[in-house]
Amino acid sequence: MNKSQRPLSPHLQVYKPQLTSMMSIVHRITGLFLSFGLVVFVYWLYRLATDVLIANEVMDFFQTGLGCTLLYVWVFAFAYHLCNGIRHFFWDVGKGYSLPVVYRSGYLVILSAAVLTALVYFLSR
Repeated sequence: MNKSQRPLSPHLQVYKPQLTSMMSIVHRITGLFLSFGLVVFVYWLYRLATDVLIANEVMDFFQTGLGCTLLYVWVFAFAYHLCNGIRHFFWDVGKGYSLPVVYRSGYLVILSAAVLTALVYFLSR
C-alpha cells in the first residue's frame, strides 16, 4: 500500500460533538478556571495581610459589572465542577453507565449548576 492509498486518521472535525465529550472538555476548562480563581483569591488574601488599600481596590473591582460577572462565572464553574465530580464518583462505584442514564445525569449536572449559580446570585442580593 503506497502512501496515497492509506486511510487518514479520524480527526476532531469528523466527529459530531456529543454531550459526554463536551462535558468532559468543559469539566477540564472549569478546573483550569477555578485554579486561576484560586490564584486571584490568594493574591487578595496576601494583599489583605500586607496592604489593605490594595485589597480594597481588588474588592472594588469585583463590585463592578465586569467583576461581578467574573465572580458569577467562577460560581458557575465551581458548581459545574462539583456536580460533575459527584457524577464521576457514581461512575467510580459502577453506577450510571447505561447510555440513557449518562445523558440524564449530564443534563442534571448542567441544570444543577445553573440552579446553584442562580441560588447564589439571588441569596447575595
